[in-house]
Amino acid sequence: MAVVIDGKQIAASYRETLKEQVTALRSRGIIPKLKVVLIGNDPASHSYVRGKERAAEEIGIDSQILRFDEDMTEAELLKLIDLLNDDHEVHGILVQLPLPNHIDESRVIMRISPEKDVDGFHPENVGKMMLGLDTLLPCTPHGILHLVKTQTDLVGKHVVVVGRSQIVGKPVGMLFLNESATVTYCHSKTADLGAMTRQADILIVAVGRAGLVTADMVKPGAIVIDVGVNRVDNRLVGDVDYEGVKDVASAITPVPGGVGPMTITMLMHNTVEVASRG
Repeated sequence: MAVVIDGKQIAASYRETLKEQVTALRSRGIIPKLKVVLIGNDPASHSYVRGKERAAEEIGIDSQILRFDEDMTEAELLKLIDLLNDDHEVHGILVQLPLPNHIDESRVIMRISPEKDVDGFHPENVGKMMLGLDTLLPCTPHGILHLVKTQTDLVGKHVVVVGRSQIVGKPVGMLFLNESATVTYCHSKTADLGAMTRQADILIVAVGRAGLVTADMVKPGAIVIDVGVNRVDNRLVGDVDYEGVKDVASAITPVPGGVGPMTITMLMHNTVEVASRG
């Protein structure tokens, strides 16, 4: 029976450290400030933003949600980002994705100053991550790395990543490669996916397809990180068949309560990091 990797508990412990750092910053007159831009009425986005707001309040970060209607233009959003870039009191800027179809996400991400890009999506920060340089790391991959490090040493381990998104799949593999793990990428067009996943010491699944990975696809004793969030029969489930896989793996993240809390915590980490540099 696998150990359940409790993302809520691990995140709560990490946030205590962040609280201490924020207290020290405030004693020097530095108040970490995060601005979150939320456009439209997507329920999932509003839920995510509420979680970020609660985490910021808990840690002592001054966060403000800037809410706009769906019809906000791209030009208006870019002008707002320019103002936030120029505001020396603002340490972190986050534009909640997805954006309405009439706004180019890439253009928006590239407009945010790399120094304030607490999502870690700007090409400059992604490039530095690829080179192993100090930078603001993307939050979900960084959270996954932290979770796995609570379970095992990474040197020489074989990490198999199922998924190749810009937000999770590609960067998470690079973070593990930077830690001297061996990394294999898989995706929807991989021939015989199970043959690849069964080689993994650490299996990371981030596809968005409920129950994609079953027990027969997992090497006994592997650590399984389920990044998927899918709604099935009005409940949230991951990309991994949890009930089957937990009897094969040595450790596994639940959905919900696994990776999600760490994503928000690493956003707070990045905000505190930027404030500390100032």
